[in-house]
Amino acid sequence: MNDISYEQAPDLSVSLWLNTPNDISLTSLRGRVIVLHAFQMLCPACVSHALPQAKAIHQAFPPDRLCVIGLHTVFEHHDAMTPIALKAFIHEYRLSFPIGIDQDAPDNPIPITMQAYRLQGTPSLILIDKIGNIRLHHFGHLDDLHVGAAIGQLLTEKPG
Repeated sequence: MNDISYEQAPDLSVSLWLNTPNDISLTSLRGRVIVLHAFQMLCPACVSHALPQAKAIHQAFPPDRLCVIGLHTVFEHHDAMTPIALKAFIHEYRLSFPIGIDQDAPDNPIPITMQAYRLQGTPSLILIDKIGNIRLHHFGHLDDLHVGAAIGQLLTEKPG
């Protein structure tokens, strides 16, 4: 992950934040590694792998060094995935990390943040370094060992 020019992570366009008292901006998290897990609650791979992985990462690393953010990005089954249903889902799966609901895009079924990050679907994992650059962008299942190694490298890097 060295000696490469990286893309600055776009801002998150979120209509509602859950599990956090304040809205979150990537700028406010500078100095920390950010693990962004894009998911849908009706996505089988999200439920079986991505969300348990996000939960484990959130529990394993100190919040002053790493922040896990869930991004509920709905690009299908819009009527079934309401904020009320998501709140129940978060409660049932005991998810305690911040979760943002991706902002709907006018005249487009693909939400704004999903478009900005060029996500192909869910689950998607984005690792953002301490200065706000995207360092890993992955669609689908990524094993825990690979993710842990990438996070470990990012945590040891000096910002700037």
